[in-house]
Amino acid sequence: MPARLLVVATPIGNLEDITLRAIRALREADVIAAEDTRHASVLLRHLEIRKPLVSCHQFNEARRLGRLQECFDAGQAVALVTDAGMPGISDPGERLIAHCVREGVPVEVIPGPSAVLHALVASGLPACPFTFEGFLPQKSGRRTRAIEALRDREATTVFFESPHRIARTLEALGAILPHRRICIARELTKKFEECLRGTAGELAAAHAGRAWRGEITLVVGGAGREDEARQPAQPETSIHG
Repeated sequence: MPARLLVVATPIGNLEDITLRAIRALREADVIAAEDTRHASVLLRHLEIRKPLVSCHQFNEARRLGRLQECFDAGQAVALVTDAGMPGISDPGERLIAHCVREGVPVEVIPGPSAVLHALVASGLPACPFTFEGFLPQKSGRRTRAIEALRDREATTVFFESPHRIARTLEALGAILPHRRICIARELTKKFEECLRGTAGELAAAHAGRAWRGEITLVVGGAGREDEARQPAQPETSIHG
């Protein structure tokens, strides 16, 4: 097989979500570049795949380009994986992919699970158009301004958020956009998956003081589109075996 970069989406929680194509790509790769080699080892053991692993995370990705280019020069296929989901989407990989495009190294993307699309569909909010903003700013002032910028945005907006910051974000949403419909999607595809739906004000009041845990994707409905949202009877908790 020719030298190439295989950008492989991996499960965001449930290992059963790995695709047949992703398994084949990992088996064909000569080297696997992983955000966290320990995390990748768990997946590879589950799939009974043994391959050389090279760390490639946000702090060393730029330095890794030379090492990985040596692999391409030697005619090797490199598979790029992150801890969960698609590399390059709020995860390492963007620099390596751009490098391969510049150097003429073929890039093959193997799609798979997406927390963004999962949460968007599960929210019941209008999906077209939507925008993905990545993580909200950590500093309170910038976070407040980012939320205020949603006042007149008609598109549904999807964010990632830390369990350590979601309480402050929810409080700010409740204060700035109290009537805007939102969905807090937590631990997607995992055993204790939870989708909380309602207005920002309702959810801020209902979950004040809660100790949040797990990975969180936040969906905020667009301005003036509340009537288009599919209205759930109650916030829902989904349990997976």
